[in-house]
Amino acid sequence: MTKTSSHTPIHVIGGGLAGSEAAWQIAESGIPVILHEMRGVRGTDAHKTDGLAELVCSNSFRSDDATSNAVGVLHAEMRLAGSLIMRSADANQVPAGGALAVDRDGFSNAVTAALESHPLITITREEVTGLPPEEWDQAIIATGPLTAPSLAEAIQARTGADSLAFFDAIAPIVHTASIDMDICWYQSRYDKVGPGGTGKDYINCPMDEAQYNAFIDALIAGDTTGFKEWEGTPYFDGCLPIEVMAERGRETLRHGPMKPMGLTNAHNPTVKPYAVVQLRQDNALGTLYNMVGFQTKLKYGAQAEIFRLIPGLENAEFARLGGLHRNTYINSPTLLDRSLTLKGRPGLRFAGQITGCEGYVESASIGLLAGRFAAAERQGHAPALPPETTAFGALLNHITGGHIVSDDEPGKRSFQPMNINFGLFPPLEPGTVTKPEAMKRFRGKDKAIAKKHATAARALDDCARWLKG
Repeated sequence: MTKTSSHTPIHVIGGGLAGSEAAWQIAESGIPVILHEMRGVRGTDAHKTDGLAELVCSNSFRSDDATSNAVGVLHAEMRLAGSLIMRSADANQVPAGGALAVDRDGFSNAVTAALESHPLITITREEVTGLPPEEWDQAIIATGPLTAPSLAEAIQARTGADSLAFFDAIAPIVHTASIDMDICWYQSRYDKVGPGGTGKDYINCPMDEAQYNAFIDALIAGDTTGFKEWEGTPYFDGCLPIEVMAERGRETLRHGPMKPMGLTNAHNPTVKPYAVVQLRQDNALGTLYNMVGFQTKLKYGAQAEIFRLIPGLENAEFARLGGLHRNTYINSPTLLDRSLTLKGRPGLRFAGQITGCEGYVESASIGLLAGRFAAAERQGHAPALPPETTAFGALLNHITGGHIVSDDEPGKRSFQPMNINFGLFPPLEPGTVTKPEAMKRFRGKDKAIAKKHATAARALDDCARWLKG
């Protein structure tokens, strides 16, 4: 392939996961791309580098199980579609039990190198301060939850609708050598072995009841960052700050990220921990671990003091403390058509978290779809929408066809960000799931697992057929 084409370039604004994937899909279709990324000229409150597809929160892409987990199904569909994000993640994975976690620097470097070396991609480091000009007849806005204020204002002015917002919190990262392994131990929950894992992929810090209660008291009393200008902004439940969870009830954390189930203290096997804090490997060298589920808006001084109450972390050295940033997203069901195009502005698409999806792979998958749709239109074809039975289609359907108004409060929007989950998939046809002959009773957990397997299998079969055209 040479860097020549008879087609006019498609412009992609934003070099995060969604924008990077969109640019890759367009270029792989034989269409030239100009990728505009402001980092390198202007930073954000969360990014630390100017690398493309930088991960600013967790380093986990979550479950890689394509048989009974919806995000694992999305992973598999993206691989079928030639995803650059999944290729780079697979090449830079680190052990994480049943999850696919990556070395964040290696991952970003791989994405950046692939895009920089592609003959049909031109990367321009500049801030796009307004909506794309009309001469950019095919463009994708994939600026993510940290969209620059000037562009956000331009979007708001064009759509006539206020952007919705929620807070997204970042978990701390600890230097592995500072963790006391005479107290902590390596183990995945239920000893589960995942991609690149051994069943001992997490560091576990045990707490007895008194330690747990003291920790909860400290969290609730901790000094937090105030955001008066954003009061009333809802949190996304999948990324609640740890102290907010503690405020919801003393036992909330013990039944959430600090649950002790499936774990046995290697130093004291006969005593069941009352609660457990888990840390997951954050880089390929294993020198950094992040605190799972410990997103926080605590001030830095309070974080260091409170998190060192955790057994095994008394002398913890933090490579990065937690933080909080504001996420914005548009009211996609009212503003976008099924191909992610802004109604009233042909050729202008939105992709990624700004559309109201949540999660790395979800964001990248919407970028993948937007890129394919734009490339098809540039080639003179109508975009081929993925079946709603696929993970692609289920997520797209949520974004473009989610709830818009509340019956009891006319005009109030109820559309909220969402991770991919089996609840977004259409029901199975009657009779799809039947009782195995050897099983006497077929209900409850066994039936639920069978339904997930059938839904996942249907999704991958339908996705393969869709991609073949």
